[in-house]
Amino acid sequence: MIHHAGLIAAFMGGGWRGVLIEGPSGAGKSDLALRCLDQGFALVADDRVELWISGGRLYGRAPETLAGRIEVRGVDVLPASALAWSRISLCVRAGTPDRIPEPAFTDDFGLRIPVLTLALLESSAPAKLSRALRHLGGGQ
Repeated sequence: MIHHAGLIAAFMGGGWRGVLIEGPSGAGKSDLALRCLDQGFALVADDRVELWISGGRLYGRAPETLAGRIEVRGVDVLPASALAWSRISLCVRAGTPDRIPEPAFTDDFGLRIPVLTLALLESSAPAKLSRALRHLGGGQ
């Protein structure tokens, strides 16, 4: 299934842990991904993600036509090193987060995945995402 989102991953706990970034067009999905790349994350997919389930886990990769590319708004769609695929451990949704939210999960994909609401363009968003991945999705 193709999903309108971005996918980045961080290496932790001996493997890659993916973060699916969801939000409407212009919400800052690619912008957040780009800033996370500068913080040690790896790109998997920008704009569209092919999703599949295997062994009770959710995985994602870029469609072939978009693999290894990221939109840098105001510049162009540029080549970028990218992982071929990643297991998805956390879903981040564009929005205004609660100060201290209750744990939330999505089962949109037929699996229970931790979900976090973030203001994607906030300067602290990459740091919050990294900490949330360790706290909510690192053991997935």
